[in-house]
Amino acid sequence: MRHRKQSAKLNRTSSHRRCMMANMLKSLIDNGRIETTVAKAKELRRHADRLITLGKKGTLESRRRVIAKLMIHFNPLTPKEKRRVREGDHSSYNIDRRVVKKLFDEFSFRYTDRDGGYTRIIRMGRRNGDAAPLCLIEYI
Repeated sequence: MRHRKQSAKLNRTSSHRRCMMANMLKSLIDNGRIETTVAKAKELRRHADRLITLGKKGTLESRRRVIAKLMIHFNPLTPKEKRRVREGDHSSYNIDRRVVKKLFDEFSFRYTDRDGGYTRIIRMGRRNGDAAPLCLIEYI
């Protein structure tokens, strides 16, 4: 029985589900919106709203929890990459560094006066091939 179980299984193993959610969260934060199925978007909404709440706290603990949730492993920058970053060229950052920076710098200030409901789901119709219901999930 699945009494008091909150998350959807999405027909995947737990490790695959965890990796998929981390990748979708990174893409959502980086791009602002992504297109996916309705079931995945509903599950993603729960995680995305919690990340914004952690970003608003801005503590070291919340930063570490976000890094763990997004499964980020920072590789040290080479001296050449460090020099580029000091000069203002942030394209040498990998997506993981950009995502964490964007979450704690931009989104935390954007949603300071909002208490929840940071995402919206817009239904788009059905996918050709398997007729799965598609939607856009985006930050408000």
